[in-house]
Parts: sequence; structure tokens; C-alpha cells
Amino acid sequence: MSQSDAAGAIQGTRFSVLGAISLSHLLNDMMQSLMLAIYPLLKGNLHLSFGQIGLITLTYQITASILQPLVGLYTDRKPRPYSLSLGMGFTFIGLLLLSRADSFPHVLMAASCVGMGSSIFHPESSRVARMASGGRHGLAQSIFQVGGNAGSALGPLLAAAIIVSHGQRSIAWFSAAALLGMVVLALVGRWASHHISGARKRAATHPVQTHEPAVVRRTMAVLLALVFSKFFYLASINSYLIFFLQKRFAISVRDAQLHLFIFLAAVAAGTLLGGPIGDRIGRKRVIWVSILGVAPFTLALPYVGLGTSALLTAIIGFVLASAFPAMVVYAQELMPGKVGAVSGLFFGLAFGLGGIGAAALGQLADVIGIVGVYKVCSFLPLIGLLAALLPDLHVSKPALPRSAAGAGAA
Repeated sequence: MSQSDAAGAIQGTRFSVLGAISLSHLLNDMMQSLMLAIYPLLKGNLHLSFGQIGLITLTYQITASILQPLVGLYTDRKPRPYSLSLGMGFTFIGLLLLSRADSFPHVLMAASCVGMGSSIFHPESSRVARMASGGRHGLAQSIFQVGGNAGSALGPLLAAAIIVSHGQRSIAWFSAAALLGMVVLALVGRWASHHISGARKRAATHPVQTHEPAVVRRTMAVLLALVFSKFFYLASINSYLIFFLQKRFAISVRDAQLHLFIFLAAVAAGTLLGGPIGDRIGRKRVIWVSILGVAPFTLALPYVGLGTSALLTAIIGFVLASAFPAMVVYAQELMPGKVGAVSGLFFGLAFGLGGIGAAALGQLADVIGIVGVYKVCSFLPLIGLLAALLPDLHVSKPALPRSAAGAGAA
């Protein structure tokens, strides 16, 4: 048992803590997607080239993606629950810098601060979610992740409603969300700090259930291939669905945005339910069905009519999204005691592959057309055949004391 498992076993599922972490995830990802949504504003105000816009994205992606597993590896050895507020503090500074940025280097500095905030937030908050799970690790991961999904969808809407109308300086208004996040995370950090010391003692009396290094390496390689399949395909929908629908069916931007909203709502639902389903039927089954099972729908999407495409994108979003909570928890069980490093690696890959996928598919679309891109990407879920190589991880569940079985509902 890891420290987080031991803490969860004794406390039961703490929905108040999970709710606070999910809310903080919403605020964090909302502010980050806000930055990406105002690129046209920055380009016009500061006379930036597309190359400079790409460098802003690269700076953000490097700090948000590459640093996450390093931060997670460090906090596995030395847990720092109060660093959650520190991470949100970096985002707070980044937003203030962005609102006043009057040159390209200033924008890069702001982007790096926002990225560093994310790299600190995700590994440690994922650890706290596991600690508050009470053994229901999939449920906890789903509640945590669905907050991020909601925040990512909310950011562009707020940018369109507020920043486009009031200008670059209005970005500073959103620093209030960062302050709220810092307060919430300070309370979460206090709860986690209180329980870590007791968890260390309980974990010391339970040997860590390890797996053969060769099994770990092979399984991680399969999981990373599945993550690649999932996030490259999602990048094709998130970035180019509107263009695909306009090209294929000649519909308006507004109607295409409705289809994108349907997809994003399905992604949120799949994220929320994927974890609990994995707790009940096993994570390997969820991973297998979520990646490979979506292939018939992706293969059909480029060829169906407009109404059917809306239905298919909803099914694809729901089924694909249900895989990620199961993948993260499966990897945590594969490498017990390294919750932070595993969480940082997977969330970092989610950031990085999404950005790389959008850029690569954009280049491909210039060559073969956007409809051609969807035909090529429709085969990506077939990588899910690799899920057959995943071993069954027989992880013993922590026993709950009778006195604690119902104590964690608060």
C-alpha cells in the first residue's frame, strides 16, 4: 500500500475533498484554456507572427508537459500538499503578466508561469484525489478529471464573452479565480498534510505490491501507445471538427459549434463515469472497450450524414473519454508508491500529445484536406488491439475498519 492508499483506506471516500479538488481543476484548466483562446487578440495587439504564436504554445506546452512527471517524481519522495496553492499562485502571476504584456518576451514569460502552475497542480492534486478515494480510485480520478474537462470548455466561452469585448487588460479579472483556487487548495493542503503523517505509519506496515521490471516496462509502453491513440484522435475533433463539418456539409459556424458542444458534453460524461465503471468491472476491460470499441464509430464518421455524425461524435466522445481515468489508476496500481510521477507523466502526455496532434494534423490537412485527415485518423483506435497485452493486476483492496466504513461521506 502506498501512503495515499493507506490514508484512503482509513478515511473512506471524502467527497468534500474530491469536490474541492475537482473545483480547483475546473479553475486551473479554465484559466489555461483562456490563454489559448486569446491568441487572436494577442496577435493583433502585439503584431505577432504565426511563428511567434507557435513559440508561445511551445513554451506553455514544455513547462506544462515536461515538468509534470519531474514534479510528481519529487513529491513522491517528499509530499508537498501545500504546493497546490503554490501552483495556483504561478497561474495567478501568469494571468497578471498576460494582462499587461506589451511585448513577445513578456507573453512568453506569462505562458511559462501558467504552464508551471499546471505542472505543479496536476501531480499533487491527483495524489490527494487518490488519498481521498477511500479505495474507490476510479471514482475519485473521474471526479477530479471532470472538473478539468468543464474548465477547458468554459475558458473559450468566457474569453469570447468578456475578453474580446473588454480587451487584454480584462484578463486580470480572471486572477480572482486563481485567488479562489489558492484558498480552496490551501484548505485541501491542510487536510492532506494532516493525513500524510498517519498514512506513512500505516503504509510502513503494509509491503508495497510490486511487479517485475520487465512487466512494468512492457505495460507502460502499451499504455503510452494507447494514450497516443486517444489524444491524437481527440485532437482531430477538438481542433478541426468545425472545419470538417463546414467542408463536408456546408453548415454555418454556429451549427458546427453546436456539434462541438455535444461532443464536449459527451467527453465530460464519459470522464465522470469511466472511473466508477473501472472500479466495478476492472480497468483493463474499460481500457479495452474504450479504445478499440470506439473504432467502428470512428471508421464510419467520415462517410455518414450530418445527423448521424452528431450521434457518432457523441458516442466517440463518451467512450474515448472513459478510458483516461481507468488508464491513470491502472498505471498507479502498476507502479505503487509513484502516484505523483505516474499522474504527472499521463497528464503531461495529455497536454503534449494534444498540442503536437493539433499541429501535425493541421499540416496534414494542408496536404490532403480536412476530410482526408478524418479518414486517416479513423484508424487510430485500432491501436487499441494492444490492450490485449495488458496484464491483469490483482491489486488487493485496502480493508476498511468497520468504524471507518461510513465515516468518509462528508
